[in-house]
Amino acid sequence: MKHRNSLLALAAIAAVPTLVFAQSTATLSGTVKDPSGAALPGAQIVIRNLGTGVERSLTSDAAGQYVAPSLPPGDYSVRATATGFSAFTVQRLTLAVDAHANLDVPLSVSSTGEVVQVESSAPLIDSESITVGQVIDRQTVQEVPLNGRHFLDLTVLTPGGVTAPANGSLTAPSRGLGANSFVTAGNREDSVNFQINGVNLNDMVQNQITFQPSINTTSEFKINNQTFSAEYGRSSGSVVNVSTRSGTNAFHGEAFDYIRNEALDARNYFSPKGTRMPSLKRHNFGAALGGPIWKDHTFFFASYEGLRQSQGLALNSGVLTAAQRAGVTDPVAKRLLAYIPLANDSTGARFIGTAAGPVQTDQGTIDISHTFSPIDTIHGFYALQKDVRTEPTLQGNTIPGFGDNRAATRQILTLNETHVFSPRLVNEARLGFNRISISFNPNVTTDPTTLGLGTGTTGPNGIPQITITGPGLNFGGPSGFPQGRFDTLGIFSDTATYTLGKHSIKFGGEFRRFLNVNFSQDTGTIGFNTVANFQTGSANSFSITPTRTSNRIYVNAVGAFVQDSWKITPNLTAELGLRYEWNGSPVDGSNRLVVFDTTSASLFRVGTNGYGNSPYTQNHNIEPRLGFAYDVFGTNKTVLRGAYGFMADQPETNAVSGLNGNPPFANRVTYSNATTTIPLSSLYASAGAAGIGISGVQRNLRNAYTETFNLNVQQELPFGVAASIGYYGSVGKHLRTPLNINQPNAAGVRPFLAVSTNSPISPGANISNVNITQVSSIGMSNYNAMWLTLRKAFRNGLNFNFNYNYSKSMDTGSLSGTVLQDATRPYLNYGPSDYDTANRISFNAIYLLPFKGNRLVEGWQLSGISQWQTGNPLNVTTTSTFTGTANVLHPNLLTPVQYGKVRSSASTVQWFTPSVCAASATAGCTFQIPTTGFGNLSRNALRGPGFADTDFSIEKNTSITERVKFQVRADAFDIFNHASFGNPGTSAVAGSTSFGVISSTRFPVGDLGSSRQLQIIGKIIF
Repeated sequence: MKHRNSLLALAAIAAVPTLVFAQSTATLSGTVKDPSGAALPGAQIVIRNLGTGVERSLTSDAAGQYVAPSLPPGDYSVRATATGFSAFTVQRLTLAVDAHANLDVPLSVSSTGEVVQVESSAPLIDSESITVGQVIDRQTVQEVPLNGRHFLDLTVLTPGGVTAPANGSLTAPSRGLGANSFVTAGNREDSVNFQINGVNLNDMVQNQITFQPSINTTSEFKINNQTFSAEYGRSSGSVVNVSTRSGTNAFHGEAFDYIRNEALDARNYFSPKGTRMPSLKRHNFGAALGGPIWKDHTFFFASYEGLRQSQGLALNSGVLTAAQRAGVTDPVAKRLLAYIPLANDSTGARFIGTAAGPVQTDQGTIDISHTFSPIDTIHGFYALQKDVRTEPTLQGNTIPGFGDNRAATRQILTLNETHVFSPRLVNEARLGFNRISISFNPNVTTDPTTLGLGTGTTGPNGIPQITITGPGLNFGGPSGFPQGRFDTLGIFSDTATYTLGKHSIKFGGEFRRFLNVNFSQDTGTIGFNTVANFQTGSANSFSITPTRTSNRIYVNAVGAFVQDSWKITPNLTAELGLRYEWNGSPVDGSNRLVVFDTTSASLFRVGTNGYGNSPYTQNHNIEPRLGFAYDVFGTNKTVLRGAYGFMADQPETNAVSGLNGNPPFANRVTYSNATTTIPLSSLYASAGAAGIGISGVQRNLRNAYTETFNLNVQQELPFGVAASIGYYGSVGKHLRTPLNINQPNAAGVRPFLAVSTNSPISPGANISNVNITQVSSIGMSNYNAMWLTLRKAFRNGLNFNFNYNYSKSMDTGSLSGTVLQDATRPYLNYGPSDYDTANRISFNAIYLLPFKGNRLVEGWQLSGISQWQTGNPLNVTTTSTFTGTANVLHPNLLTPVQYGKVRSSASTVQWFTPSVCAASATAGCTFQIPTTGFGNLSRNALRGPGFADTDFSIEKNTSITERVKFQVRADAFDIFNHASFGNPGTSAVAGSTSFGVISSTRFPVGDLGSSRQLQIIGKIIF
């Protein structure tokens, strides 16, 4: 009843017309002054949108101040008048997305005549907001070379941003679709809040972006990654605000074609000479058109973009040698040999080849805005994307023939209405949804029984995902497939800004409802910790959910806040805010979630035995935000800022979706033992004898939260350059962490030996040899950094952006799937984050060459992006199952690790000395495997290779007529052909041929930093 009353109270708050959510609009404010510098009340200010003709009229208050919120990003003119004074006009002022721009208006006596400024760019220094962020303007979005044309690739250009680690999950590039998230300011990749026109674009199953809007329809976007205002909620990480392109009173459009072919590219470092280069043929084409439907009232902008990509993914994997193949004695393992290719390199131990991965996408968008009157406007945007692609190396497959194929339909709708009730009160309402429908199907659908595999499944389901430690071989699967889902996130929010003297107050909230409908089958997983075990058909690990499972999960959430921007003095602004977030617990429509109660050691179906219909209790979050911005000399050229913010995460639904795999809906089994094996012919029966498989979730699961804080100074320099330097820090608590609550002690005895005989489900079932993975909220993190930035807005044909980060990011786990090596001592996992990067430099620039004369010499432009960073941590593990889980315990480090780039073969590089002792230490041994217990090497103790990449573009614009121009451009990605290496193998096994060995670049061929690649572009722009 208590929770129900809380929900009703919040629903009542959400019903009022003054609610608020994150901004995709801009705010313009300032002070009107007389010739003596004194505040001038009663002045009339008219702000006119130059594209649409829409005007906003204001009157300066008693303090001479004016505030105009909820202005669409774009170009404006500003005119101020007052009795007895000359008019003041700025003919062009550019407002960026989520900008808090300040324009002071100096009025002179009427006898001096009107003062006109032809152009006034937005202030270089932000003296009005505590939010730390950066706008990526339309010119940068459209003109700099992007490998794949995905706007999230530009996130690395922001302060605190880093290139994703090689082992990233959501940050790994999805071919044709780009990455699904990014890493910045020490935040996890699944904590980013994506917004388009203020409407959420997150897929709440994993909290990734549902899809990336086309560059063609993206006007600009802003990344806020520290101390947000209270108007922002739902996530603790960065906030990305995307503003879409809209039509104006003039018709504008373009048609484009981007072409790539491997014939123009350099060979990848790990593709030996004499072998055929993997195919990469990419054809990216489209068109856009925008203009008036009814001049000064109704406008449209429509776009289409298509991609046709044929690609062969380079593979370089350890496989069985001829002698090892000949030594296979188990009949089932012999049949599996047919799926493992023969070695084809000079060592006789590796396979080098390609796997086909075609991609096809089609995306269309329509943007319509209408002005009912100067005080009432509406803006709608809709995007639809259909994509089909094959992922042949899914879940780490290292040889061809596996992975999956998938087809998806993705949509987003945003509808914004802005109403000016009075010059002091402006309201912006938002309504929207985003949706994804996607299915995943294995490329190999062999019936496992035809191979003699006793997985407990029959039919064309596919074979398990199989890993052989030693050669680093991964084939089969994908595990957890086939699967599919149909997800919809609906949102209602509203923004109201009320100006009262020195206070600009925002207040309100939003309501979100997410529906996740999904199904899943499972091919299973099999692990062999030695080649010898594979030869004899003796598996060390096996897991499978043999029954098809399904969910229909609902989640509701409500947020409310109040935020006061208080102009204490003309030089000092304070922001004081408080946000409340209620994140409801997930509910399955048919109560198919089954929980493991640790108190009674029983299995309960939600909706019974006092559990309600949710597996964990809902969370209430109070989130204060406060800070200041001080214009030190009153010139808006030197600003000191400091702030503190508390931000909470809404949990993803995949925290609970696995609970429907518990009995009685499915009979999952999991088995893991480094020494005692089970035969391939009876995997399910043997693992089942060890106990049933159970998933869990912490009953009092808490919302993860981050506290961020900073102190920085911004300084305007000559030639339109703005500099900033500051300290930025954060502390994260209650981060999601899987916890094995049935971990054996030193004597090998587990806390739970059997399900209680009083359990309503599976009473007395054996779990004495079973890991019970519980989603918990025990993780923590901290981040400390110095950020230095130099930024030049486009002026005199040049703009640039330079960032340097010196940082340290530490945590107990960098992803929600991180496994603790010892569940009873989580602090042992504390170490550098997977994405920790001590030093990073990024630079991008656009330069319009100053040549004049004729069409041949005019219109040339150069642009580029360059980035460099030190290496990410490496986590060396063993196959020991001392705590019940393989590949999480660490070895002993006997001598310092010796790093070096030693070309061990034509297709591999030795990164560090791989000497491993299986038992007692011997001379020259670097790593030693403990027979029992824990090694002394800590998590993420080693370092991998750094990253460096420079992309360059040369462009020629030729005027065909006054309104039509033709653009031809050439992009060179990784122009210096510098191979940025991936991570080496990190599984410490005596005699391993993959430990310490690098066999690929950081990202696959065709993506960032893999090798020099050329792209040719043609555009017609009018």
